[in-house]
This record gives sequence, structure tokens and C-alpha cells, in this order.
Amino acid sequence: MRIVFAGTPEAAVPSLRALAGSGHDVVAVLTRPDASAGRGKRLTPSPVAVAAQELGIEVLKPAHPRDAEFVERLSRLAPDVCAVVAYGALVPENVLAIPEHGWVNLHFSLLPAWRGAAPVQRALMNGDTVTGVTTFRLVPELDAGPVHRQLRVPVADDETAGELLDRLARIGADVLVDTMADIEAGLPAVEQDDEAVTLAPKVEVGDARLDWSAPAEQLVRVIRGTSPHPGAWTLFEGRRFKVLAARVDDPAAPGPHPGDLGPGRIEADPRHLWAGTGDGVLELVRVQGFGKKAMSGADWARGTRPAPGARFDDAADDGQDRR
Repeated sequence: MRIVFAGTPEAAVPSLRALAGSGHDVVAVLTRPDASAGRGKRLTPSPVAVAAQELGIEVLKPAHPRDAEFVERLSRLAPDVCAVVAYGALVPENVLAIPEHGWVNLHFSLLPAWRGAAPVQRALMNGDTVTGVTTFRLVPELDAGPVHRQLRVPVADDETAGELLDRLARIGADVLVDTMADIEAGLPAVEQDDEAVTLAPKVEVGDARLDWSAPAEQLVRVIRGTSPHPGAWTLFEGRRFKVLAARVDDPAAPGPHPGDLGPGRIEADPRHLWAGTGDGVLELVRVQGFGKKAMSGADWARGTRPAPGARFDDAADDGQDRR
């Protein structure tokens, strides 16, 4: 089939490469315009644009897919289907109608669970132990189209959102290729169950703030689900403090353990940094203090020497960024 591929971030690159190597004719790639990146804020092409150029595929970068010049070019390309992975812009209805078999999206959840921009992050923050990938036909309503294929994927106990997304991107690439074969064979898609919908809105910085009155298990979910972006955080002495990795302290396990800590209360020894929560204690494995590089929690505690009784601010504080 003639395919136009739409995608932007690194998570979309495995699917582009898989389709390009599958025997289909990827006639063009649609991606978001070059964006400022790095300290110099230089305009940089998207990872998908870079991969497409390496593969020798035409790259289209309209400001918006409704732009007349792009719509005309897509019509002239006459794709049988458009494949989409994290493109990053809504496709208008008249453009959805151009390819005979529509636009087929690879989504990183088991739809109708976690419709929206952050399915992997929200699944981890919710404590899901199983997630997956879904291919479905785009319709005007967000992530609501009929499903072609799904594959369930177990979540590893300590997996972060970044790690899980990388794994789903690789798994999903093969599912997307198989979906193209299904479409060629005329296999029908199946409507979603709208009564089972859960939503996955974009994770904002405020969503990543640690509420030390919450149980330790819940805080670990937030830390894993917001890693690497936007990154779980709290305040220490009025400044932003990031928690990059943590685990629930098991008092029954061998080794030293902290005393009875109240929410946000800090305790450390030469090899550990702990913080109290509303239920249980967190060992802060990797952290990043204000103006510092990422380091182990123990190294931070040795360098900072928090005063006896020091604590991280809880969510009841005013939330201002006092950097």
C-alpha cells in the first residue's frame, strides 16, 4: 500500500522504520515543524524528520494539517492509508477523508482506557500492572475510533514512563505493520466500548508535585509516572527538589531503617536518604537538588547535611516556585 506516515517524537521512529522496511511504499512523512531546542534555542528537526531524511523519504512540515498547500500535496500523493504515531496535531475531518482507508493511529494504551495525550504516564500514576498498544482508525472525537488490533503488555515493577514508552514504541511498531496487512485483507475494525473510557490528559508540572501526606506506594507511582518528564518534585528550604527514583522502605528487610517519620520528615545515614509519608517511608534513591546535578540520595544528604527535624514541604504549601 501507499502510506503517508505522520509522527514527531522519538517514540514514533520505530514505527516509521518498520513500515519502511515492510514492503509498503512510504511515499511521504508528515511531522511537526522544526522547534527550538537546547541552550542555544536553535531550530531542530523532529526525530521523525531526521529518520525520514535518512530513509530518503519526502518530509512535509506544515504549520497545521489544515493548511491548503499540505492538503493539496496529500491529495496528489494519493495514499491508501495514513499511519499516525504521536504526530502532535489534530487532523481535520476533510483531511481524514483523503486516504481510502483513513488514518490509522498507534496509541500506547488498551483503548478505551487512557484516551488522551499521556496514556503511559497516567497508567503508571494509576498503578496499572498491565497496559498495551492499540491501532485504531482516527475519527474527529479524541482516540474514539474503531480498533484494528490490540496487544496487552505487562508493566515491570520499577519501570518508569520513559522506559515503558520506549518498550511500547518498539512493540507497537510491529503491531502497526500487522495492522496494514489486516487493512489490505479487508478485515473490519471493532467499535470501542464508550462506557469503559478513562482519560489521560497531559501531565502538568503541578501533577508531579509530591504530597507527603499520601501513602508511600502512591508517591512511587507519581515518581515513576512522571519520569523523565516533567519529573516528580517537592520543596526543600523553599526551592525545587526533584526525586528521580525512590522505593518503599521495607522494615522487614535486612539493613538499616529509619525511625518513625512524619510526612515529609527527612532522615539519612551514610548510605540512605529517607522521607516519611502518610503511610510508610520512602527511600529516595536518586535526587536532584536545586542547582545541582543528579546524584544518589545519600550523596545529597552528605553534601547538604539537612538539620535535625528537616522536612520536605507538603502539598499544603502555597505551591509558588521560589527558585
